[in-house]
Formats: sequence, C-alpha cells, structure tokens
Amino acid sequence: MAINRWMTAVSVAAVTAVAFAGPALAQDLKIGALMPMTGDLSAYGEADLSGIQLAAEEINAAGGNVEVIVADTQTNPQAGVDAAQKLVNVEGVHGIVGALSSGVTIPVATSVTSREGVVQISGASTSPTITTLKDNDFLFRTVPSDAFQGIALAKLVKDNGVNAVSTIYVNNAYGQGLADAFASAFEEAGGTVAESIPFEQGQASYRGELQRAKSGDAEALLLVAYPENGTVILKQSLEGGYFDKFIFTDGMKAPEVIEQIGADYMNGSYGTVPASPESAGLKAFQEAYKAKHGDLPPLPYIDTAYDATMLIALAAVKAGSNDRTAIRDALRDVASAPGEVVGPGEYAKAVELLKAGTDINYEGAAGSQDFDENGDVPGTIGQWSFQDGKIVDGDMIDTSK
Repeated sequence: MAINRWMTAVSVAAVTAVAFAGPALAQDLKIGALMPMTGDLSAYGEADLSGIQLAAEEINAAGGNVEVIVADTQTNPQAGVDAAQKLVNVEGVHGIVGALSSGVTIPVATSVTSREGVVQISGASTSPTITTLKDNDFLFRTVPSDAFQGIALAKLVKDNGVNAVSTIYVNNAYGQGLADAFASAFEEAGGTVAESIPFEQGQASYRGELQRAKSGDAEALLLVAYPENGTVILKQSLEGGYFDKFIFTDGMKAPEVIEQIGADYMNGSYGTVPASPESAGLKAFQEAYKAKHGDLPPLPYIDTAYDATMLIALAAVKAGSNDRTAIRDALRDVASAPGEVVGPGEYAKAVELLKAGTDINYEGAAGSQDFDENGDVPGTIGQWSFQDGKIVDGDMIDTSK
C-alpha cells in the first residue's frame, strides 16, 4: 500500500446503476486520513488507518466511490499542519479524519481546516481544550473528552486503594488536559497528587522528571504519554528505582510497551481508555474487521476512525453534494435522533432511507455519535491492564457511584 494514497475502486457500471436524483451515493468523495505513520504515535497510525479503509471498502461495495488519501503527521504539530495543507489544497479532499494527537489536531484545526472550511473529525483527540476551540464549527470528534476520562481514572485509582500518585505527562494539550482533569477529580475524592510534571518529547533522559516525581509521597506513577517516549520513562524509572507501580491512560495502551519493558515488569499495571459499550453496531464492526483484517488489535480508536469515515460519507449523501460546508452542515443530521437507526455495515440501507426522504441516526461501532453544539459526543470509559504479557480489557467504569 502506498503511504500517500489508497483507494478501493468500483466499476463505472456499478456507479451508473446506483445513481439517482436527490440524495446520492457518495461519489468521487475524497477523504483525507491524517494519521501518525511515524513518530511517537506510529504504533496507532496503521491500525487506525485500517478502520478508515474498512469503512471506505464498505461504502464502495455498496456503490459509492470514496478515495482515501493518507498524510503522515509524524506525531508532530508542524508536520501535521503541513500534511493537512497538502490534503486540503493539493489533494482537494472534502473532509479529513484525524489527527490522533490533540497536540496535532488543534493546530491543524486552527491553522488549516477552520480557515479553509473543511470538516475535520478526530477519532482520538480527547483534550478538553477542543470543546471550546474557535474552529468555525469544522472540528468534530467521535471520542469523548478527557474531562470524562479524568473522572473515571480518578475513580479507578481510588478503587484500587491508591491514595497518592505523582503524574508525569507529555507537554501538549492531551497531556496537560488529562493530567488536570484527573488531579481535580482525584483530589475531590480525597486523593493526593504529590507532583504533576510535564515532559518534552524526544529527550534522552527523563531522570530529572522522575526524581521530582519521587520526591513526594506517591505510591505510584501516573504516566500520561505515548509509547515511544513513555517506554523510555518506564525503563529509566525501573533502572533508577524510582517507581515500579504504574498507572496509564489511553496513550500507553499498546503491545510495544510490553515488548520493550517486559511482561513481568508491566504485569498488573492498569489504565483507562474511551471504550465502546457492547452493541449490535460494535459486533457488526468487529465481525467485518475480522473478516477483512483478522483479529482486532488491542489498540484504541480503530472503531472511532471507522465511524468518522462513515459519517463524512453519509453527510455527503444527505447534503447531495461534496461541498465542504454542506458536508459539515449535514453531519449532525445523520448522527442524531430523531431518525431511523443505522449502524456499521448498513451504509446501503442508510442511503436508501435518505433517498426516500427519511431521517437517519447513525449509531456507530464506538457507540452514540450525537454531536453537540461543540462537535463533542457522549462516551463511556473502560479499564484495561497488562496481564501475563497481554493487554486485557476490563469493565466500563461507572462514575455515578
């Protein structure tokens, strides 16, 4: 697969056979996949791209004609902005799925998509900052804000009998937002955050940050990071005897952590992640993914990337146009009640309903995608852990108790 372009083709005959007046199948629709194929989040890039591709394949198999064009953010803000500029102004995409990191998504939204008028849906950017970002209503996300994850994480940590932690977090919108949300909820629940320390990506040593974190009375280290730099911090923590008890967030839910640190050292470490509740839509997505790609990797945000792709295509159908603003304006119409519920694997059904003038409500693989006025969605947070060399998903966290 070429890294800069991917397409599932359909025959001219198939396209002609399904053409009709009014709302139309997504035709000649270009969707940009703004993914971290290299850099700190590269562990997630290829996996999330597979979710985008699966959605495009299903759309095209139903008679659509969607082209996915991939651009590498390098998990770097400036590289992400440059990649987005190319997608918008050179490739002429009608919508963008991505980026993953909030630290990339935010500058892309403020510098590119909000100015050029291109809808952008992130399936992984969870920073609370996004909620109130001035984006001209062109930035959406199919994953809940870390305002929710911070509360759930605080409850999980307290429920595990930990009363004091130190936090080391990546110094960007994701890390700062989640560290702050956790601290607020944890302290309200009676816990103590002994130290909260940002770190810069790409350093050779993080021993200074670890020394500061250990200076308090912390029982465990909460690490809000991505695998590439996160594993360096973990190695240096273990080597220096700073911490051997770790708590994580979604950014460290990756097999690479076990591979690089060792199953014995990671055994029993746990964390939180936005997670999909059991539903018919999730089951349909999982079965379709397995049939096409094999077992679903234990990585987050493949389902949310799939949903984002489906929603852009359905919005184009609802709008009857590939006009960028028209797609933006139709997004809430296809994702919210009232309307007949459609889900993963039901693209053809959704198009027929729209053709008949019937409203639809897309309920995704990742759950409800009812965008509010800020482009945010509700969501649920689950727990996960490293157990015997594997990533094990746990129950949803009930924050009402």
